[in-house]
Amino acid sequence: MSEEMNYAEQTFNEGDIVKGIAEQVDEKAVTVSIPGAPFDGIVPISELSSLHIEKASDVISVGDALELMITKVEEENYVLSKRKVDAVKAWDTLEQQFNAGEIFEAEVKDIVKGGLVVDLGVRGFVPASLVEDHFVDDFEDYKGKSLSFKIVELDKEKNRLILSHRAVVEAEKASQKKDVINQIKTGDVLDGKVQRIASFGAFIDLGGIDGLVHISQVSHEHVSDVSEVLAEGQEVKVKVLSVDPENERISLSIKDTIPGPWSNIEERAAKGTILDGKVKRLTSFGAFVEVFPGVEGLVHISQIAHKHINTPHEALKEGQEVQVKVLDVNAEEGRLALSIKDLLENPEAEEVVDYELPEENTGFSFGDVIGDKLKNFK
Repeated sequence: MSEEMNYAEQTFNEGDIVKGIAEQVDEKAVTVSIPGAPFDGIVPISELSSLHIEKASDVISVGDALELMITKVEEENYVLSKRKVDAVKAWDTLEQQFNAGEIFEAEVKDIVKGGLVVDLGVRGFVPASLVEDHFVDDFEDYKGKSLSFKIVELDKEKNRLILSHRAVVEAEKASQKKDVINQIKTGDVLDGKVQRIASFGAFIDLGGIDGLVHISQVSHEHVSDVSEVLAEGQEVKVKVLSVDPENERISLSIKDTIPGPWSNIEERAAKGTILDGKVKRLTSFGAFVEVFPGVEGLVHISQIAHKHINTPHEALKEGQEVQVKVLDVNAEEGRLALSIKDLLENPEAEEVVDYELPEENTGFSFGDVIGDKLKNFK
């Protein structure tokens, strides 16, 4: 008897939060019983969730216990909302997460024009530009996928909630970048991949951070166009020249990881070796001849010809193919002394050939006769 009196005294007004049991689930509405209430209530499909729902049965089943807000009191009926109760609870949590910069997981519920939709008790929108840190052409694969998010904009009054997965990705990469750069030391030889090519060099991905190989550090040989030597995606080995953790800059060299043009030069150009070369430059004191790519040796003016010349231009021209003999090699100083003269016949020596020796009874020796001629060879 006392329970009946309590029910009779209990009132149900707009704005009240009540408990309800789903008694009937129709396509566009749910009928609920409210303990203590004189009659049942209706929850329209639009008030079941902050997201668009095709059928009420997609989210509610008979017997479900629901927390609802009375939005309208009609004759022998209540209009109720689950969405508004969820929103009240959600906003409190979301404000805390927003203020703390918290990262949380949530499922992508829908794909709409311009981005993704997430249900957090209120509708959260992820603009396309805030999904990834790179361009995505089609978001269909994201539906039903769980992603980590950070709230970047929150306005309870306007019911506006903007989320970003990109911010999470960028924060993770920044943290990874810091870890990687702190582990890299000058002199380290690392494996990397060509990420991007520029006119001044190439950016190499070292696994979380990029380093720059300046064009002068690409090869031992002169490089005028980096794209002619490297390609994006190419695996390369690099040496760390310098590290600036504060500005996140790493200077690299590919050149220092490969044998230089002077490598093993004492074997390839041993003293006495005859090599083919090309005259690269002429100076007042001699000619520089390239005998291997990146290796030039000097033919001193005195080693160009047997006859006296005032300038190398009298006997040679730039670009001319010549044969040279190695006189001396110094790998440490990168010096190579060469001779062209030693491979040429001496015209003056020809005078000795077929020289008529005097009769033996003259008393002159062979040395007496050609002694003067031999002086020409000193």
